[in-house]
Amino acid sequence: MPTSFTVVPVEAQGEERQRDGQQREDEDEGDERDRGTGDGIARESSPFINCAELGRGSMYEGKNMALFEEEMDSNPMVSSLLNKLANYTNLTQGVVEHEADEDSKRKEVKGPRMGTFIGVYLPCLQNILGVILFLRLTWIVGTAGVLESFIIVFMCCACTMLTAISMSAIATNGVVPAGGSYYMISRSLGPEFGGAVGLCFYLGTTFAGAMYILGTIEILLTYISPSAAIFKVTDVGEETEAMLNNMRVYGTCIVILMAIVVFVGVKYVNKLALVFLACVILSIIAIYAGVIKTAFDPPDFPICLLGNRTLSKRSFDVCAKFTESNNETKTTPLWLLFCDSSLLNATCDDYFSLNNVTEIQGIPGIMSGVLTDNLWSAYSEKGSIVEKKDQPSVAGSEESKMGGLPYVFTDIMTYFTMLVGIYFPSVTGIMAGSNRSGDLKDAQKSIPTGTILAISTTSFIYLSCIVLFGACIEGVILRDKFGEAVNGNLVVGTLAWPSPWVIVIGSFFSTCGAGLQSLTGAPRLLQAIARDGIVPFIQIFGHGKANGEPTWALLLTVGICEIGILIASLDSVAPILSMFFLMCYMFVNLACAVQTLLRTPNWRPRFKYYHWTLSFVGMSLCLALMFICSWYYALIAMLIAGCIYKYIEYRGAEKEWGDGIRGLSLNAAHYALLRVEDGPPHTKNWRPQLLVLLNLDNEQLVKHPRLLSFTSQLKAGKGLTIVGSVLQGIYLDKCTETHKAEENVKALMGVEKTKGFCQIVVSPNFRDGISYLIQSAGLGGMKHNTVLMAWPQSWKQAENRFSWKNFVDTVRETTSAQQALLVAKNIDLFPTNQERFTEGNIDVWWIVHDGGMLMLLPFLLRQHKVWRKCKMRIFTVAQMDDNSIQMKKDLQMFLYHLRLNAQVEVVEMLENDISAFTYEKTLMMEQRSQMLKQMQLSKNEREREAQLIHDKNTASRSTPAVEASVAAAVAEKVQMTWTKEKFVAEKHKNKDSNVSGFKDIFNMKPEWENLNQSNVRRMHTAVKLNGVVLNKSQHAQLVLLNMPGPPKNRKGDENYMEFLEVLTEGLDRVLLVRGSGREVITIYS
Repeated sequence: MPTSFTVVPVEAQGEERQRDGQQREDEDEGDERDRGTGDGIARESSPFINCAELGRGSMYEGKNMALFEEEMDSNPMVSSLLNKLANYTNLTQGVVEHEADEDSKRKEVKGPRMGTFIGVYLPCLQNILGVILFLRLTWIVGTAGVLESFIIVFMCCACTMLTAISMSAIATNGVVPAGGSYYMISRSLGPEFGGAVGLCFYLGTTFAGAMYILGTIEILLTYISPSAAIFKVTDVGEETEAMLNNMRVYGTCIVILMAIVVFVGVKYVNKLALVFLACVILSIIAIYAGVIKTAFDPPDFPICLLGNRTLSKRSFDVCAKFTESNNETKTTPLWLLFCDSSLLNATCDDYFSLNNVTEIQGIPGIMSGVLTDNLWSAYSEKGSIVEKKDQPSVAGSEESKMGGLPYVFTDIMTYFTMLVGIYFPSVTGIMAGSNRSGDLKDAQKSIPTGTILAISTTSFIYLSCIVLFGACIEGVILRDKFGEAVNGNLVVGTLAWPSPWVIVIGSFFSTCGAGLQSLTGAPRLLQAIARDGIVPFIQIFGHGKANGEPTWALLLTVGICEIGILIASLDSVAPILSMFFLMCYMFVNLACAVQTLLRTPNWRPRFKYYHWTLSFVGMSLCLALMFICSWYYALIAMLIAGCIYKYIEYRGAEKEWGDGIRGLSLNAAHYALLRVEDGPPHTKNWRPQLLVLLNLDNEQLVKHPRLLSFTSQLKAGKGLTIVGSVLQGIYLDKCTETHKAEENVKALMGVEKTKGFCQIVVSPNFRDGISYLIQSAGLGGMKHNTVLMAWPQSWKQAENRFSWKNFVDTVRETTSAQQALLVAKNIDLFPTNQERFTEGNIDVWWIVHDGGMLMLLPFLLRQHKVWRKCKMRIFTVAQMDDNSIQMKKDLQMFLYHLRLNAQVEVVEMLENDISAFTYEKTLMMEQRSQMLKQMQLSKNEREREAQLIHDKNTASRSTPAVEASVAAAVAEKVQMTWTKEKFVAEKHKNKDSNVSGFKDIFNMKPEWENLNQSNVRRMHTAVKLNGVVLNKSQHAQLVLLNMPGPPKNRKGDENYMEFLEVLTEGLDRVLLVRGSGREVITIYS
């Protein structure tokens, strides 16, 4: 079918659009100011929306998209965004908070990106291999034995391998910027967990710096230059103390020197990193070369034994008691160490005299079979002598002192769990690759591959070294921590080829490099946490030099590092940082497990070889290792993390990172809601779940803030609270006002500490809006069962002629919905949360039983500080046929079973004749009602009419005769116990004294005969009950009253308001209570 069409140039299209636009100018004029938000709904901030590069001309080009033209300000065309989406490499949407300021300044990295080997594998290798391998692994093997050492290393390596699997899944589920593990945990588990674990990881990294520095000094003073010690050993037994003091002095100097290097420039540290890594690799190669050499040519490192005790060779060179020279026997320096002179008949140590001195090879070689001797553990007490198993020995006398003798002593008590704590830092450092994700060519591929390969390599090195050390080195040398039996050589150095100095120099530089890396990484981690703004008191550490270097964070890091150096013992510092690293790894595993189990749509890791069970096992292993290492350190670390968590939760900035804990909360809430849906709660579990109905003024501000104060006092943060309000109008027109009202209500809820939810409803009329809230607020089983509202004070005013009708309809609807209703009268007189009642009563007037809410509410209120010192009083009303004494006993027993402490009082009300005041009150009520209904009065006339009725009411009430009769009736007829005789006497008395007087008055008012007798009776009850309540509870801090129901005949609704007004007249604070029809309090446990 042929179609004719005309090609219109773009300019012409623009002109045509302009002409069409003129016709709509009047319509769009009012909407122009809202064009920025399209339909008036606030959009989520996005890096792709409202971009400066997207000009309006390019968006509105052509008429193919004219249908979407009005929404293009908020919803730009996909064609203009595809390029940006494809090249958007900074951060994923929703996680740019802490780098928002830097986005504008960020420049593209022009240098070559690193691959898996250089970018991930080697940094992880350098961070994992370090001080423990060179200084402590041989000692751990000798003390725990090959088998238990294998278990220790396997547990720790399995822990890091499982953590690396979880970390790989998280790291490949989007871009991981600076911050490494902190970033992963905080975005997966939320700011509270992220801040707590991030700070713990920071402390762990800082203490790791202290440990590396202490290792550096130990190598320097023990193996390189022992003469450089400042504190010399003068007396026997002071070696340890002198060594610790030397550590403190040298450590402080080195940490200051390293801080200056880091401050001057990180680029120097990064350049030296490869040199330090080369030293580590050369040292490990030297160890393996030495092991191979021992198979055919073991090195010559003789050990001197006295009996089965190992001797330190620092004080002598000849391993013998005496030597033969020119047929002459001479004593050796060793003799002088055990005897009082060089003579052969000198008095010597008993053990020295009874045992021979023997010399064995310290490194018998891999083929020697020494592995079988080193399989089992040899734990010992502090200060015990290192002894060789299966070596002949004769025990000496117990009294001999060993203090000044040249034995090799153990410096600390050893046991399995302590060795785990000392060893674990040697497997940390697995996060080095993920921290460099921005510098990698393909982070999604490099991080898992490089990290897992590095852990596999280092695990093989550690496990093989355990077996090789046990197979090549004599057990007493392995247990000799500082190499005293081999002339002060580093034990692992004695095994190395070609020289022990390869290991000594290599380990020295590797520990220096690791210390520098820690002092470089820890301040940046603290800076990342500070810039997130989740921990207010550390925000100062987010600042630094102009180039972004974290100066303040470096100062704090040096200060904390100094604490570790003042501890001075490598074996004491290692378990501390083990705790912090284990806690960090535990939460990485938890994050992966949570995300996997929740199956959130955004959880799409490229790394597929993970499972939630592996993460759960890794998390359990981390927790177990924490308590294996040191249960008290574990508790302290958890306490620190818990305090930081609660601080962030209480004071920290609110962040929404789409974290897994929020998803977990939603899943838990969904599960719980489905469970709650099964049926209504048991009476024992019932508590008021409140729907609080607020009135807002023209500025969307809350008219009665004290209603929220009362809510928080009643709830104390427990159960459900929904704060609702109604705006009159159409939702499309009221979007802005709705958001403003919601913000105002939430702000007031925060001020009043009301924990709950806010729900604003827009409705064509106020009446329907209230109905919507009562019907639909809440979700599933988490729905309100009680409505709390303020008494409409202005219901008598002509301009609010519908307020009383809305109120009465609300009462009816809560009854139909089987919900309880609380109406606070004179709400502005209620106390704020800051006030405290030091005395006074909460009076409960229990007129009818409607579920026991009147009993429960005072108990809940008295849990709050405002009402805590108030006493509870319960009044009930006795009728003519009731035995008030028995009623009082029964009520006291009922309260006893309810476990409520309250004073009980039974008030007796006479059924005397209706007073003239009651008739007059009823007459004025009906007259006013008729006038407002039938007469079409202007506003001013209505006000004058209302004032006239009020004046008549006042004049009538002040009539002396009527006032006296009411007062007399109230004063005389309360606090009586009804008996048959009393009832008859009282009846005759009434007939004789009162009736005639009332008949006279009645005869004077013929218009009273036409009154609705139902209204007269109701007014009579209100007047009488009000008089009794005033007499007893006028000075009470709060009065709780049963709220009578509205009349079934809707024509008398305005009269119902008058009844309630009369009932509560003269009372300061009143809470009218209407039950839901079900029992809410029980005597059963």
